[in-house]
Amino acid sequence: MIEEENGVDARLQAISAAIRVVPHFPKPGIMFNDISTLLLRPKAFRDAVQFFVDRYRDMGISAVAGIEARGFIFGSSIALAIGAKFVPLQKPRKLPCEVFSETYELEYGRDSLEMHVGSVHPEDRVLIVDDVIATGGTLCAAMKLIEKTGAEVVECACLIGLPKFKGRYRLNGKPVYILVECRR
Repeated sequence: MIEEENGVDARLQAISAAIRVVPHFPKPGIMFNDISTLLLRPKAFRDAVQFFVDRYRDMGISAVAGIEARGFIFGSSIALAIGAKFVPLQKPRKLPCEVFSETYELEYGRDSLEMHVGSVHPEDRVLIVDDVIATGGTLCAAMKLIEKTGAEVVECACLIGLPKFKGRYRLNGKPVYILVECRR
């Protein structure tokens, strides 16, 4: 039985409480959501992964694309549990073979994502996973990267949603599933 407090699943409360908020990192004005404290709590970490697995188990997802680096943690766990392949989306010059690349704007600069050519195919149904969504720029770049292959992006999943993203749970027409809202 799932315990609830004030109508909220106690597991979600524990997951949210396990995430440390670090002010002014990596630069002044940024409130960094540090998931390393969540990873130190096996029950909360397992519960977070299980919420995603329960959501995606029966959606016919054949590939889970995780965004470097924290999206790897959740994405690979989800992929294993649902029987899908895991596709790393990495920062530039970290993959040794031919890549697709997509540049995007961040809250505090520009960056790019790369993916090996041939890791995703047109018949794949893809879930994109990251730890946090702020502006949506990284997820939009990831979607463009996947769509270059002709594959279908089914949904984007994030552990944490920032308050300024609240209410906008679609990105370029695709649904975004957010497990917990950021504590500020």
